[in-house]
Amino acid sequence: MLDLAGYRRALKFIAPYWPRLVLILLAGVASTSFGLVQPYISKLLIDDALLKRDFRMLILVSAAMIGVTVAGFALNIFSSYQYVRVSANVLFDMRLALYRHLQMLSPRFWARRKLGDVVSRINNDIAEVQRVSADSLLSVLSNVVFLIGSAAIMARLSPRLFAISAAVVPVSLWALRHYQARLADRVRLVRERSADIGSFLLETLLGIRLVAASRGEAREAEKFRAHNRNFIDALLRMQLTAFLSGAVPGTILTVSTGAIFLYGGKMVIDGALSVGSLVAIMAYHMRLLAPVQNLMSLYTNLVSGGVSLARVWELFDTKPEIVERAKLLPLPAALGEIEFDCVSFRHAGEAIIDNLSFRVPSGSICAILGASGAGKSTIADLLIRFYDPDAGAIRLDGRDLRDLALGDLRGAIALLDQSPYLFHASVRENLAYARPEASDQEIRAAARAAAIHDRILSLPEGYSTILAERGQTLSAGERQRLALARALLANPRVLVLDEPTSALDEANERAIADTLLEVAGGRTVILITHRASLARIAQQIIQL
Repeated sequence: MLDLAGYRRALKFIAPYWPRLVLILLAGVASTSFGLVQPYISKLLIDDALLKRDFRMLILVSAAMIGVTVAGFALNIFSSYQYVRVSANVLFDMRLALYRHLQMLSPRFWARRKLGDVVSRINNDIAEVQRVSADSLLSVLSNVVFLIGSAAIMARLSPRLFAISAAVVPVSLWALRHYQARLADRVRLVRERSADIGSFLLETLLGIRLVAASRGEAREAEKFRAHNRNFIDALLRMQLTAFLSGAVPGTILTVSTGAIFLYGGKMVIDGALSVGSLVAIMAYHMRLLAPVQNLMSLYTNLVSGGVSLARVWELFDTKPEIVERAKLLPLPAALGEIEFDCVSFRHAGEAIIDNLSFRVPSGSICAILGASGAGKSTIADLLIRFYDPDAGAIRLDGRDLRDLALGDLRGAIALLDQSPYLFHASVRENLAYARPEASDQEIRAAARAAAIHDRILSLPEGYSTILAERGQTLSAGERQRLALARALLANPRVLVLDEPTSALDEANERAIADTLLEVAGGRTVILITHRASLARIAQQIIQL
């Protein structure tokens, strides 16, 4: 069934464009009106020009037909082009709003969601909404205007023939409703099977090294075949239902054409109707079928678009766990003192951190040690406010993190993950990601501080070298140093490093440790690690 509530929610994205939409709709109505006049001009051509052998009338009728056709064509091009342009802008606004909303969601959301499904909703589902919207509103208005106008002119020319033409419309509408009731479920199943394929491809392509090393190519290909088979089965069932929803009512409507031929022809023979009037009525009747069928197809499209909209609204309705408070405290030049005050945090019902308290003085290095699963990485996520504690408070320079603007907080505290992410972009763009306005001199200074400058210069194009996806052309240690340079360039007061040497050998670990000692430079450094050997550089050690 058609979900009107989902479309009503979309009005907030349409509202900014309403003046342009009004102009477009007026142009569309005018274009339809010109098209509505054409069959009546055919009546004048036959009855007043040809049958009366009136050449002057023939010229006037021909000129009118040319003028009406050209004007309708020009208005149709204008309204269609502008409508597609507006609808594309509206849907981009929706896509951008959804993207910004997803940026606010916590890692807990991404842990329980398939990335392929989310990408499918942003890309495929909103694209489907755009396709439907580009076809629907203007088409609905044009078809309704044409339907009403055709019915009025037919009723004026011959009420009895109009009654025959209109008699089968209710039957056709009943058939439409019968099949449309099944269509929404078919469409949703297609969307889900398409998202399954996207998730499978992302997962297996990201793990292609494991697949190849484990000789799993054939198994994964067979799984891909199964996912594709499920998608095709769902697609065919949807197409069959969609075809029947349009073909059956259309066939019923077409049957009435024969009845109009027979009865209208007899009226012409009996002298009750002019030849021109019969030709005009037949033209309107044939065009009467088109808007009814178009409106039926549009209903199908609206059902399909409603399913896609529902999937998009589901993401919009996911509430961010981290929300800025109404009144925020200013953050002057941060000193970098960190305090955990009786902090507790649970995940999936399990206590990860329970009543944890400690204080890290400004400008010191603090190492947090503990086995895997002890909650070390959770401390990093809490500091950057990917999560908020369930109890207690975390303070920066005496201010609760929840009282600070996220932009201020994340400008003062930089997080270096244990698996730093590098974009498929130049070295310079990766380094300057947190500070796009940084000068080349600042970028090179940060690279030297992280002891990665010489390695960058050895790359084919130096700082302009395009890195492979996730920086796979670099070693683990080089990726860590590049990420460290990126963090240093951001110039935070607090630098949080989550397992910075987990993938490194002993020699590289010592090198990173020496680098950290050199770059600390008065910053507060929180070093999260399970390696006691790395903690030797810290003035303070916290054991979880």
